[in-house]
Amino acid sequence: MAVFDRTIDTRHGPVCISDTMTGAAPLVMIHGSGSSKHVFERQLQSHLSRNWRLIAIDLPGHGESSDARDPQSTYTVTGLADCIGEVAARLGLHRFPVFGWSLGGHVAVEMAGSGKDISGLMLCGTPPVPNGLVGMLRGFSPSFDILLASKQNFTSRDVDRFQSLCFGGTTNSSFRDAIARSDGRLRAVFSRAMLRGQGIDQRRTVEQADIPIAFVNGSRDPFVKLSYLSGLNIQLLFEGKAHVMEGVGHAPFWENPESFNSLLERFLQAVAVHDAKIAPADMKGGRTQHW
Repeated sequence: MAVFDRTIDTRHGPVCISDTMTGAAPLVMIHGSGSSKHVFERQLQSHLSRNWRLIAIDLPGHGESSDARDPQSTYTVTGLADCIGEVAARLGLHRFPVFGWSLGGHVAVEMAGSGKDISGLMLCGTPPVPNGLVGMLRGFSPSFDILLASKQNFTSRDVDRFQSLCFGGTTNSSFRDAIARSDGRLRAVFSRAMLRGQGIDQRRTVEQADIPIAFVNGSRDPFVKLSYLSGLNIQLLFEGKAHVMEGVGHAPFWENPESFNSLLERFLQAVAVHDAKIAPADMKGGRTQHW
């Protein structure tokens, strides 16, 4: 499958993307902390690209994107959402689903709740929590390991541990290199902003959303309280349940891509059906649908 890389200059700094360029409808994919767009290779190189335009983005401070020009502003959930929104606008996207993993899922929810015209959300390793510390404790499993997500300067041992937490038994030099390359200021700034309650109330946003929302998590995820997800009241919950993939951890799309990609394709089809149903009403109101 042909995948094209390009760099888009934004006010937050140059942002690198991978884009299949084909397919009628786009899907934007946002990685987690310490990762890069290459974590989605098993989606970009799959049968999904025959029917969908897959766009994977290196967040500022990650992969081949530059570090943020203004870290204190960009490395927050609102700053990253604004950056991805600017990239989408430059690509001419006007209503599209987003697949967000871990930190990328929080960015995706922020986009959906702040008028970025998102048509669907698939969240993986991302509990949408209320603002502040108490909200975060409801959705995340407390452990010393989770403190790595807020630690600015990683030792070599930290890099190895973070890779193990994110990818289980997978040993991949590119994943380790991505963690070592990432701008640690993002971890520190992002975590502080979330603890302060910066950004929208993510739980309220997903519970009030009128778009399809999917939760897909590994049964061995070390960070997410899976029971928290089952307690959410989602209007258009994909297939009526939070999906749990057995035997995998925080990155099921990498550990079991065949099963995950099947779920993802069904979700994208559900988003397309939902959009087709609401399109006539939108057109009556003077609004048209564009990819």
